[in-house]
Amino acid sequence: MPVVQSVRGPLELDVLGPTLMHEHVFVLSPDVMNNHGHEWWDEDERVDDAIEKLKKLKEIGVNTIVDPTVIGLGRYIPRLQRLNSHVDINIIVATGIYIFENLPHHFLYRGPGAILGGPEIMTEMFVNDIRKGIGGTDVKAAFLKCAVDAPGYTPDQTRAHNAICDAHRETGVPIMIHTNAARQTGRAAMEFFTAQKVNPERILIAHAGDSNDMDYLRFLLDRGAMIGCDRFGLDMFNPTADRVATIVTLCKEGYASQITLGHDADCFNDFFSGEESQALVKATAPNWHYRFISEDVLPMLRERGVTEDQITAMMVDNCRRFFS
Repeated sequence: MPVVQSVRGPLELDVLGPTLMHEHVFVLSPDVMNNHGHEWWDEDERVDDAIEKLKKLKEIGVNTIVDPTVIGLGRYIPRLQRLNSHVDINIIVATGIYIFENLPHHFLYRGPGAILGGPEIMTEMFVNDIRKGIGGTDVKAAFLKCAVDAPGYTPDQTRAHNAICDAHRETGVPIMIHTNAARQTGRAAMEFFTAQKVNPERILIAHAGDSNDMDYLRFLLDRGAMIGCDRFGLDMFNPTADRVATIVTLCKEGYASQITLGHDADCFNDFFSGEESQALVKATAPNWHYRFISEDVLPMLRERGVTEDQITAMMVDNCRRFFS
């Protein structure tokens, strides 16, 4: 039976069950937290809060979350191991790098085209995360994550994505790409990765669901990629009613087998640190939490004629196939 790596070790694909394909547990800025976190971060409190939120998610029938937190978003595997030992939910993690424009200085001076030259250290890092384990743990990454946002393919972004392609070719794990739907950067991403001979079926274009432009979405789907309708609750990017209507249309057109669902939510995100910022986020996006799809969105889809088989495809089958 094919397996996928998770925080708790390898899992048979059949046990993944209903899956949210794009959720973070923690999104953190380590430099800021290490110096100023005493103003708003309590490790035990935050871990206990995450355990409770994930327990409630499991109680409503979600078995698995896919967490694309990588370098640039504060990934720290021992924290995930600690909380996952207290909650029976599968957490699948990634390797890769999250930048919009410039590489961190750690990578800037070494590697192809850099001052000191040498092999691509990002590729080695990604492959080790997949084959050996992340950060000295035995937790292995199951997929690669990168981003192409409004700046497009800058020189640093191109180098990072070349490293992603090299790691993909060496390991075979799939690729999730953060994109900017308003700028339709999924088009550039598809052109880049297919030019590198990456099979489109191994690509998931994240945040495509921020768009209701059917020509854009069909462009991605007709080339074989999966798309992430994965920001439910963030109505400032696309209202829920419009997100639902777009999925209904795509399902009617036969694309249910290429759609994954999620919220891009988290248990804590220090982009909004402090009680005042946390309260403002809850007031601005009250439905931006892990349970919104299960409790509200799926009933909306059913009411609009999306079948149980199509919902199973989006919540179970497509996620399994992505990792198979």
